[in-house]
Amino acid sequence: MSMAMFGCNDNTKTDAQATTPNVETQSSTENNKTVIKVAYLPITHALPVLEEADLINNDPNSNVKVELIRYGSWPELLDALNTGNVDAASVLVELAIKAKEQGIDLKALALGHTDGNVLVVDNEIQDASQLKGKTIAIPHRQSSHYLLVIEALARANLTIDDVNIVEIAPTEMPSALASKQISAYCVAEPFGAKSVSLNIGKVLFTSQELWPHSICCALVFNNLFLKNHPELAKEFIRKYHESAHALENKEHALEVASKKFKQDKATLEQSLAWISFDNLQITEENYQKLSERIINAKLSDKVPEYKDFVVND
Repeated sequence: MSMAMFGCNDNTKTDAQATTPNVETQSSTENNKTVIKVAYLPITHALPVLEEADLINNDPNSNVKVELIRYGSWPELLDALNTGNVDAASVLVELAIKAKEQGIDLKALALGHTDGNVLVVDNEIQDASQLKGKTIAIPHRQSSHYLLVIEALARANLTIDDVNIVEIAPTEMPSALASKQISAYCVAEPFGAKSVSLNIGKVLFTSQELWPHSICCALVFNNLFLKNHPELAKEFIRKYHESAHALENKEHALEVASKKFKQDKATLEQSLAWISFDNLQITEENYQKLSERIINAKLSDKVPEYKDFVVND
């Protein structure tokens, strides 16, 4: 198996100026409110965080202010999270688990979404057996997208060694498929829906077909912030679940997504049709299933215990 990196040249873009990286996040205040710096990528999987920021920042009675910091790639976001440059992030859960395993004191408080991933393939591919020898893109090896590709290949008695896996920035995947640089990809939305809406590719499998109730993105916090500001964290996560519940109204979700992302309506509608924001609690059962897949894929030797990584209060 070979690993290649196509040009991930999307520079970090921030809704607020990023600070110099440091070991511990230094809490700041604005108008007597504690500022919570939250990192995210511009994907529909992060929609609850974006909706919540508006909900909190427009609430005069809130004790916190959310400062969203937007990144162009997972490595950039993870570096900000690991160095304490942000307090929290909507991030691929496998990346957070790996960081926790390596000694970064992170805690997962909720899912970013449920379901909502698809394996998009070239229109000429009819079944999984035709993926043999093909190039398949994922956003990062430490991702549920990688695990979903493994499952899809297994349906045709294939393994990762039978294909060429490459890592590409999510924004580049539709164009890479259109230009035949890759034959398939699995990535966070709305970039799967983008190819489908433009008829560049089609869905071979949905995540529900491959791995029901799969865990993909999670809301994680620097544990230092949780220790120093437990009541503010509770307020934040309460508003987060309120925001996620509101997004179950697809018309409302489309309205929010249209304001936050530069994507056409057809792409966003398709993307949101696949995603659910209902019940974002991280259950021990689903976490255990994720842990088993991570270990079987040799992405980790020892996944952190549920009680050590997940805060479900």
